[in-house]
Amino acid sequence: MTSLAARDTGTTQRRSGTAVASALRTLSSERSGLEALIAALERELAGPFEAAVNTISGARGRVIVTGMGKSGHIGRKIAATMASTGTPAYFVHPSEASHGDLGMIQTDDAILALSWSGETAELSDIIGYAKRFRVPLIAFTSSAQSTLGREADVCLALPKASEACPNGLAPTTSTTMQLALGDALAIALLESRGFSAQDFRIYHPGGKLGAQLKFVRDIMHTGERLPIVRRGTSMADAIVETSAKGFGCVLVTEDDGRLVGIVTDGDLRRHMNPSLLAQRVEEVMNPTPKSVAPETLLGEALEVVERMKVGALVVAENGRAVGIIHVLDLLRAGAA
Repeated sequence: MTSLAARDTGTTQRRSGTAVASALRTLSSERSGLEALIAALERELAGPFEAAVNTISGARGRVIVTGMGKSGHIGRKIAATMASTGTPAYFVHPSEASHGDLGMIQTDDAILALSWSGETAELSDIIGYAKRFRVPLIAFTSSAQSTLGREADVCLALPKASEACPNGLAPTTSTTMQLALGDALAIALLESRGFSAQDFRIYHPGGKLGAQLKFVRDIMHTGERLPIVRRGTSMADAIVETSAKGFGCVLVTEDDGRLVGIVTDGDLRRHMNPSLLAQRVEEVMNPTPKSVAPETLLGEALEVVERMKVGALVVAENGRAVGIIHVLDLLRAGAA
């Protein structure tokens, strides 16, 4: 006789299997939509996509993104992505536009309107405004023959695709395609503008991403904090300097300040012998210390620290040590 616990376990497993199967069908449907979009971009969408990039690049103002319902939610994300990657953009709700927010749209702007059917009634006032004041109108829609498709200056007609929803009603595959096309447009604009990681940092000063986009010079230790000895210094004195500065290493320089080596805690262990304290630093040092420039991003410095498995990095400029950063500095800055 099957126990109640066993029956419950079997039911849970069947439900789990059904849920996973449903998830896989959804992802498969959305993947098919993306594959259709890629194929369209290689053929009939190539020209309109280039025209959309040129239209937005030629606008002296901002990109006004609009859409209703789920398309509106996707539009907000597209506007946010554009704004953070060098293309000034913001979202205008089509219903609010009809009650005064049309005043946010200027003649030197460009409008990006999203509507899968192309017949969203709430977009009519924005479409009319664009025509009246000759504001370029770009459309994301599935029907080039829809009202939005016909009235747009540039129509990006997305290929037909089945929604993942078994009833064919809830926007799923369609919104995934809109989002992907919006990302593609934002990145194409980013690349056309030559938007760099340094530019990206301006718009992302907060959080871990912002920390990784800071520069080494922003957190490095300099001046009296640097553990430095000259070539010819005894290891006894070098160890005193290492202990005093607390970075687990000491930098070795020529009398003119040129960096010639580094002695780390690891070097001390490898050279441990009764005569170590009497040796000179050049007998123990690594003559090719890993260094980074002051303009190195913290994200890059973190990659070097992890790859080289070191606790501290020398910051060098024109062959001279100008600073040092410890892995704890990267942690405190939020880069790791």
